Amino acid sequence: MGTARALRRTQEYLGLMMADRLINWKRYFSGEPWTKAFEFLETLTPESEVNNLIPIQGEDIFARIMSYPTRPPEEAMLEAHDNYIDIQMSLVNTEGMEWYPRPPLEIKIPYDTSSDALFFHRPGNAPVFIRNAPGMFVVFFPNDAHLCQVMCSDARETVKKVVVKVRLSLLDK
Repeated sequence: MGTARALRRTQEYLGLMMADRLINWKRYFSGEPWTKAFEFLETLTPESEVNNLIPIQGEDIFARIMSYPTRPPEEAMLEAHDNYIDIQMSLVNTEGMEWYPRPPLEIKIPYDTSSDALFFHRPGNAPVFIRNAPGMFVVFFPNDAHLCQVMCSDARETVKKVVVKVRLSLLDK
């Protein structure tokens, strides 16, 4: 079984959010979809332009660069995806992210196929809090509910980040 397939099988049972420094991505991932996604991330700088959609491999792998102010966790949305894996990386400033195992969360907004997202009620303090600073990446699999845009201090700050979406079915090939 290939590394990506083994990783997917593990994720299906455990929910396997990962966070590390970008320079270490090859320790965890191999295969064409991962290579395309992470090699794209390596090209970005703090000066990379905000962009709504950047195709990397059509609708199978694409990215969005966005900018927004961080907020208290009570104002953010807890979400998960069924068909895509998120690879998130801050380019400017640090964003807080909360991780929750998807089961047994209570659905707030049902799954929408057009956005590949569903939203949950936030049950309280997260079991894991991530400080996603520039040079770091976080991977969220379908069993990983995540709440992003969270303040890391008492003050809001504007974060610029990229989210790369990788179609989950690519890992079966």
